[in-house]
Amino acid sequence: MKRPIKAACFAVVAAGILMSAASAQQKAPFSLKNKSVKVYVTEKGTDNRMTKTGTLNFEAKPQPVETEVAVFVDPSKTFQTMLGIGGALTDASAETFYKLPKDKQKEILTAYYDKTKGIGYTFGRTNIQSCDFSSDTYSYVKDGDKALKTFDISHDKKYRIPFIKEVIAAAGGKLTMFVSPWSPPGWMKTNNDVLHGGTLKKGFDQSWANFYIKFINAYEKQGIPIWGLTVQNEPMATQTWESCLYTAEEERDFVKNFLGPTLQKSGMAGKKLIVWDHNRDLMYQRVSTILEDPAAAKYVWGVGYHWYETWTGAGMNFENERLVHQTFPSKNLVFTEGCAERYDATKLDDWSLGEKYGYSMINDFNAGTVAWTDWNVLLDEKGGPNHVGNFCFAPVHADTKTGAVTFTNSYYYIGHFSKFIKPGARRIASSASRDKLLTTAYMNPDGKIAVVVMNKNDEKIDYLLWIKGKAAKVTSAPHSIATLIVE
Repeated sequence: MKRPIKAACFAVVAAGILMSAASAQQKAPFSLKNKSVKVYVTEKGTDNRMTKTGTLNFEAKPQPVETEVAVFVDPSKTFQTMLGIGGALTDASAETFYKLPKDKQKEILTAYYDKTKGIGYTFGRTNIQSCDFSSDTYSYVKDGDKALKTFDISHDKKYRIPFIKEVIAAAGGKLTMFVSPWSPPGWMKTNNDVLHGGTLKKGFDQSWANFYIKFINAYEKQGIPIWGLTVQNEPMATQTWESCLYTAEEERDFVKNFLGPTLQKSGMAGKKLIVWDHNRDLMYQRVSTILEDPAAAKYVWGVGYHWYETWTGAGMNFENERLVHQTFPSKNLVFTEGCAERYDATKLDDWSLGEKYGYSMINDFNAGTVAWTDWNVLLDEKGGPNHVGNFCFAPVHADTKTGAVTFTNSYYYIGHFSKFIKPGARRIASSASRDKLLTTAYMNPDGKIAVVVMNKNDEKIDYLLWIKGKAAKVTSAPHSIATLIVE
C-alpha cells in the first residue's frame, strides 16, 4: 500500500508545481519583446475598408511630452469580458435574404459570419411574434387562447427560421442568440390592440410568462439554441407598431412574480434575463427600481439599452450606462438595438452612418458593455420591409429587383470591433491624450491586443501608440477608424 500512496503524493506535488507554474505564467507582465503592430484602416475618401495598411515597430519611449499626441494602453489593467457582437435576425432581414440570388445570399452570410473572410459576428437577436420589421402583424396563438393550446410558430418557418439556421451554420455552428417580444397578443392588452402601446391586462401575467417558454422551446426544437431573453422591447414607447408599456414597478413585479419564477420552474434558470431594453435616458431610474428589490434582482442577468434617446434632440447619454455599471457591477450591460433611422437611398454613402456606430461602440465598451447588437442585419432597397413604414438603414442593403448588394460604411465600422475583438477578450485600459481621438482596447484570448482608434475630425492626427515605455508612431487619417493589432 505504501508505493501507491507515495505515487499519489508525488502526483499531488507535481500537480501543485504545474499549477503554480501556470499561475505564474498567467501573472507574468505583458511584454512587447518581438511584437509589432499591424494596422487595419477604414478611411473616408479612399478605398480602404478594414484594409491592412502597414506593420509598425515599437521603439523605446520612456516619457511622452505634452505636445505629443498619444494613445496609452495598459494591458495589466483589465475590465469586462467580451461576450459577442452581432445584429438582429428579423423577419425583414430573412424575407430580403430569400429574395436574392443564391450567390448573393452566400456573399452576405460570408461577409457577416465568416471569421476569416468576413467580420465574424457571434451574437444575435430575434423577435417573439411580429415587430415593425415584419411584413405583417401576426401571433402564434388564436384569439382568447389563454392556455396557449394553439401555440404554433409555422409563420416563422417560411423565412425566419431557415434564415437563422443558415446564419448559425455560417457562423461555424454556434451563435449566441437572445429573443425579445414587441407585444403580447392584442386580446391580452388593455387597448385590445397589438399596436399602439397599451399594457398587459391583469390576470394575463402568467399566460404571457408561459408564452416566452413556449417560444424558446419551439425554437430550440427547430435547432436554434436560445441563450437569453429581454422582458419587453422599449417598454416606455407607445408606437404605431407592436408595443406594450411597463412602468419600472410593473416590469419589476412581472419579473419577480411571473417571468423569473416561470423560467426557473421550466428548467430555464440558465437563460439570461435582460431588463429595460430601451434608451439610455431613463436607464438608471428603471434599473435601480428593479434591482433594488432583491426578489426581482435575483432573476436578472443584465440590462439592455438602445441609442435612440437622440430622438429628443439630445446626444447619446453614456454617463447613464456608466452609472448603472458602477452602481450594479454584478449585472451585465448589453447594447440590444441601434440603427440609423429615416431611410434615404441617396445617403447610403454618407460617412456619418459608420461614425455613429464607431462613436457609440467605443463609448459603450468603455462604460462596461459586454455585448453589442445592431438592429437588422439586412434590409431591402426601401429600408424595409416594414408594415408601418418605419424604414431604416442597415449596414447591408439589397435591391430585391436587381440583386445588387450595398455594404455601407457602417458594416466596416462595426467590423473593426467584431472581426478583431473575439468573444472572451478582456477589455484593457486605453486612453487618448486628445479628445479628437476615441479609443478602446482588448486583450484577446490568444494574447493579441486589439486597439481601436477613431478620428471623426477633418484633420490628420499623428500619435504614439504607447505601451509601458515603448511606442509605435501611427497616423490617423481624417474621418477614419483603425484597429491596431499588437502581436
